[in-house]
Amino acid sequence: MSDDRPRIGPKSAEDEPIETGRSNKGLALRTVVPNAITAAALCSGLTGIKFAISGNWSLAVFAIILAGVLDGIDGRIARLLKGQSRFGAELDSLADSLSFGMAPAIIFYLWTLQDLPRLGWFASLAFAICCALRLARFNAQIDTDEQPHKSAGFLTGIPAPVGAGLAFLPFYLWMATGLEEFRLPWVNAIWMVVIAFLMISNIATLSWTSLRPRRQFRLEVIAFVGLLFAAMLLEPWWTIATISIGYLALMPWGLVRYSRIRRQRAADAQT
Repeated sequence: MSDDRPRIGPKSAEDEPIETGRSNKGLALRTVVPNAITAAALCSGLTGIKFAISGNWSLAVFAIILAGVLDGIDGRIARLLKGQSRFGAELDSLADSLSFGMAPAIIFYLWTLQDLPRLGWFASLAFAICCALRLARFNAQIDTDEQPHKSAGFLTGIPAPVGAGLAFLPFYLWMATGLEEFRLPWVNAIWMVVIAFLMISNIATLSWTSLRPRRQFRLEVIAFVGLLFAAMLLEPWWTIATISIGYLALMPWGLVRYSRIRRQRAADAQT
């Protein structure tokens, strides 16, 4: 028999566990804090548009990055406070669509794609639409028991916040180097369409739960995180660009790793 109990949230990432329970009428006080963080992420993303209109590109992109940070903690705080709710899950998806779909599309268009009035706008539309489609697909699969990628600790396609961060990779390089070649509108239009496709693709991508360093390397990991934070303070654009390139470089490794898990599952099923 199928489980008709409603799924509750909010979730800040797709690799986080989905819990079940009965929905309550109204919002408990403990649900206000995580939902307020989600609203703050939404405001941060939309404020990035305001900065872009005034030509303050650095603050515009940092507003999107801040929205991603807030989006990464709202679900965890909700579970810490036991304040998960269906309302929070829906609010989280709507905020993600605006902060990581619409806002980056408009900022990117104002930064470079407006020099290609038709093609540039279509590229921005493609990014915003694909982000919304990805979130809609994720919501539709919440109650699906059979999710091969998720059960193996992987995601399907790149998450919306990651997609927004990767879309701005030419901007990071432009800020770090000052080279106008990174601002070429036709190159950036193609790049944005590629990232949009990766968001709605069915390829397996790494999640935080799949990244488990071995115990003997825990001190090295702590040192690496500390140095990464220092690099973010000293050279923020180079650091963010390096992180983005590193994520792209790990995608083939994630595909290979998932293929091994899938073959192992097939072998276990036969035996």
